[in-house]
Amino acid sequence: VCRSNKSPWVCLTCSSVHCGRYVNGHAKKHYEDAQIPMTNHKKTEKQEKVQHTVCMDCSSYSTYCYRCDDFVVNDTKLGLVQKVREHLQNLENSAFTSDRHRKRKLLENSSLNSKLLKVNGSTTALCATGLRNLGNTCFMNAILQSLSNIQQFCCYFKELPAVELRNGKTAGRRTYHTRSQGDNNVSLVEEFRKTLCALWQGSQTAFSPESLFYVVWKIMPNFRGYQQQDAHEFMRYLLDHLHLELQGGFNGVSHSVILQENSNLSAGNKCCINGASTVVTAIFGGILQNEVNCLICGTESRKFDPFLDLSLDIPSQFRNKRTKNQESGPMCTLRDCLRSFTDLEELDETELYMCHKCKKKQKSTKKFWIQKLPKVLCLHLKRFHWTAYLRNKVDTYVEFPLRGLDMKCYLLEPENSGPESCLYDLVAVVVHHGSGVGSGHYTAYAAHEGRWFHFNDSTVTLTDEETVGKAKAYILFYVERQAKPAAEKL
Repeated sequence: VCRSNKSPWVCLTCSSVHCGRYVNGHAKKHYEDAQIPMTNHKKTEKQEKVQHTVCMDCSSYSTYCYRCDDFVVNDTKLGLVQKVREHLQNLENSAFTSDRHRKRKLLENSSLNSKLLKVNGSTTALCATGLRNLGNTCFMNAILQSLSNIQQFCCYFKELPAVELRNGKTAGRRTYHTRSQGDNNVSLVEEFRKTLCALWQGSQTAFSPESLFYVVWKIMPNFRGYQQQDAHEFMRYLLDHLHLELQGGFNGVSHSVILQENSNLSAGNKCCINGASTVVTAIFGGILQNEVNCLICGTESRKFDPFLDLSLDIPSQFRNKRTKNQESGPMCTLRDCLRSFTDLEELDETELYMCHKCKKKQKSTKKFWIQKLPKVLCLHLKRFHWTAYLRNKVDTYVEFPLRGLDMKCYLLEPENSGPESCLYDLVAVVVHHGSGVGSGHYTAYAAHEGRWFHFNDSTVTLTDEETVGKAKAYILFYVERQAKPAAEKL
């Protein structure tokens, strides 16, 4: 009608294409024009079927129902919506096939020096697959892309045996959940596995994680709806639920058997959180020692706390809006945040410690030590804090190393660690763009086979280390550097 090529929506009843709700709304007008006049106040079954109420966004492949006035994630019993989605994806992918092969050949035949990365800084990365935004789901996409580039974690799930949640005609094919299936067939591990398998295979430009999103809705009520969510909160819920589901066994195989099959996850490297160890705790699990001293009688209390990530405050003296290029004042570094987390701290009046010797609450000091470092160190910078009425964002740039983050000085017993066992290299960064936790946008930078990529929902671009280093990080993922064998050192 308006000849717009922005946000095309296709009617799933008659296949006519109109502009979506974010342009001129002709798709909605098509729905309104197709309504049957209520003359006799009766609708036959035949009339009911010609209602043009459901359409699909051809850009994100999300499905919208005008009668419900909401996006929907369920499908028909025969999976007809998914068939339309796959058909549209094939049309899109075929248009880019020749161009993709040409660019991939260029990348393979060229040396990946800094000049090449600079030239292709805005070029779509060819072997990477984006994740479509299903309606403010960038918080989920940024975390999924980050986890997909943590090789040991990702490989574990990709190597799990597939679980077909339906029988009959659909067995052996990729299946998608419908609401009629019920809760018994919901498996977060299986949908997480499918999503990871869809990434980095290079067969499509973008993947729509609707089936995983539906399972998230089912088992994590906090994330229902299409409003913006906190990426760090989602990551914690996701890892916790993966951990719990793996403890219960998977596809009839105990999680402990699966762990034993993975030679890299030895028993000595496991950290138990909420029960038996799984791949989640084996890779992300560390242990903190919480040391509290009573200032009145000097009694010392020690407690060991397992962790999957460390939440670090940005010190108050750095909480002014600044960019990396500003020269005035000291630059906030990741080391400043780690030092603030582990330094001796006197607890204020609202956090008085119950001293067992004094038999009452007393003033005390607190200090954290790291007793055991994880294989993957996840550091969350606390950029959102509450004021009287609002949750504001700390927009301070925090300088972080891309290689060689040394954690030895934060260890409880550094003398028991090897020379390289405390060194970490950056593998992924989640960035929040905007001012508030309930608004803005999330993207991620991640390293894959020596190259850095920027993941912005369905768009993936090659980038360089300099660009990554300038990012205002929200979540940092560091991978433990592997010590070189003695023969290799010689």
